[in-house]
Amino acid sequence: MGNKKYVYYFTEGDKSMRDILGGKGANLAEMTRMGIPVPPGFTITTEACAEFNRTGKWVKGLKEEVEENLVRLEKDMNAKFGDPENPLLVSVRSGAAVSMPGMMDTVLNLGLNDISVEALAKKSGNERFAWDSYRRFIQMFGNVDMGVEHRFFEEVLQKAKETKGVRYDNELDADDLKKVVDEYKRVIKERTGKEFPQDPTEQLRLSINAVFGSWNNERAVTYRKLHRIEGLLGTAVNIQAMVFGNMGDTSASGVCFTRNPATGENEFYGEFLFNAQGEDVVAGIRTPLPLSELKKKMPEQYKELNNIRLMLEKHYKDMQDIEFTIQEGKLFILQTRRGKRTAQAAVRIAVDMVREGLINEKEAVLRVPADQLDQLLHKSLDPLAKKRAELLAKGLPASPGAAVGSVVFSAEKAFL
Repeated sequence: MGNKKYVYYFTEGDKSMRDILGGKGANLAEMTRMGIPVPPGFTITTEACAEFNRTGKWVKGLKEEVEENLVRLEKDMNAKFGDPENPLLVSVRSGAAVSMPGMMDTVLNLGLNDISVEALAKKSGNERFAWDSYRRFIQMFGNVDMGVEHRFFEEVLQKAKETKGVRYDNELDADDLKKVVDEYKRVIKERTGKEFPQDPTEQLRLSINAVFGSWNNERAVTYRKLHRIEGLLGTAVNIQAMVFGNMGDTSASGVCFTRNPATGENEFYGEFLFNAQGEDVVAGIRTPLPLSELKKKMPEQYKELNNIRLMLEKHYKDMQDIEFTIQEGKLFILQTRRGKRTAQAAVRIAVDMVREGLINEKEAVLRVPADQLDQLLHKSLDPLAKKRAELLAKGLPASPGAAVGSVVFSAEKAFL
């Protein structure tokens, strides 16, 4: 047990290692090997997660392996974890062998504290960005690691916007965000009886534990049950150097698909936000922009992203779901995975990829699971009636077909 390896730097893995590195870690390693611009980092294996969830402790040797890889990351980034003048900031993200989007926990901007936030402001020359990153970190850490509900932080943020007379988070300036940070720390103290930890090493330890533990949270357990996912050890933990989409108008974050996931059409499909981190794109606070806007405003970055899109689809021979960040004009890829798609899209993509020579007919048949074929038989709106009907509202579909019933907001109530 003592000689077993539990941590792999991205340069040490590949896509075949998804059982121990998880899908996210294996693909980050694979993209690193391909020369795609991936921020450096390392992955703690699913085996380490299994041991933690069995014993409640880190397996022997894990602490030393994490420390060794952190030193390697510091050298790659020319920054030091916990340094008051040149701090290295990291993200801590989950990633099981089978994709479970949104079911487990993530912490961004880890390593910030009351001292290093000032250093980040000085180093970047952007005080607002530094304090925005700090308030995001406190909110994520407070929720994921300390169990404070999101709504308590959102109430503080909403009050700050109302006081300022603005609608969006990105309209708050550095002074506003400093007050938000103070209020966030007060909320944590009030709700937990504990202070927000200032030691980055302690922040990292608690965040790794939280991601390990999120394997057994209610969302993740329910998701595995619904999708019949069995036999996995747990989640891997990916610790990666932060890149920032919230550094101003030359920065952005987004998600994209190599083909349209709703129709299967071979078109570059996705959305993004300027001056934002990835969470903003899916949070619904600001309306994301289509990729056509990125093509207009940042043609060079769009061209590079489109080239990577084509490279990844050809490499994996399947439609990909990609997360990206642009930091002051430089593009980074944070994730690629097999893209979720509707039944209609699955059929079209499979047929088109046979025609394009990417896969053979046998592979195409296996690309459309039996339960997805059932979706094609679900009731749907009559196309002619839909054209004649009065439009009341628009939204993104969450499931195939049409349905009626009661709305619930938790898996627990849905089972009742």
